[in-house]
Amino acid sequence: MPIDTVTIREPDYGPRERLYLRELVRGLLITSRHFFRNLFGERDLNSEVGERQGANLIATVSYPEERRAYPPGYRGMHRLVPREDGKPRCVACYMCATVCPAQCIYIEAGEYDQEGIEKYPTRFEIDELRCIVCGFCVEACPKDAIRMDTGTHSPAVLSRPLATFDKEALLKGPAVSHPTDAITYGKSRRGEPLKH
Repeated sequence: MPIDTVTIREPDYGPRERLYLRELVRGLLITSRHFFRNLFGERDLNSEVGERQGANLIATVSYPEERRAYPPGYRGMHRLVPREDGKPRCVACYMCATVCPAQCIYIEAGEYDQEGIEKYPTRFEIDELRCIVCGFCVEACPKDAIRMDTGTHSPAVLSRPLATFDKEALLKGPAVSHPTDAITYGKSRRGEPLKH
């Protein structure tokens, strides 16, 4: 099947169009208008940057004096949830590390001697530079041991190793208890050891 060829003609520009002088002046006028309006106009100090009103529609936040509020569903930095005795709820099942698409979670497991918990993380690290903040680790955790509810973002670091947070840095926030703790930790809800 033959392909039809289409010839495209170049438009004929006169000397006025070739200099682009009219377009250059028009662009400078638009830029100057915005510049002087932002320089001398009134600034609306509304905390919602996208909802500013008035002649001056500057969308710049004067950080750190002025901060934009995070939305309710914001996924902040990770944290390991502690048990009531201060140890991490994590049982080193590797579910979070397995489901992580960025492979930013590293876990080494150890075993308790006399408690009902089989394993615990001797080493738990998250590389926040590799993390894509998808939240799969939170969804996959069967013990609700990892959350992204800190409401803070990753801090700026000067070298890559400083962005890797270990178990001690991640273990923060209030302790959380669940009805399944009696089975997992070998204690009744009143705190007495279960009889085996």
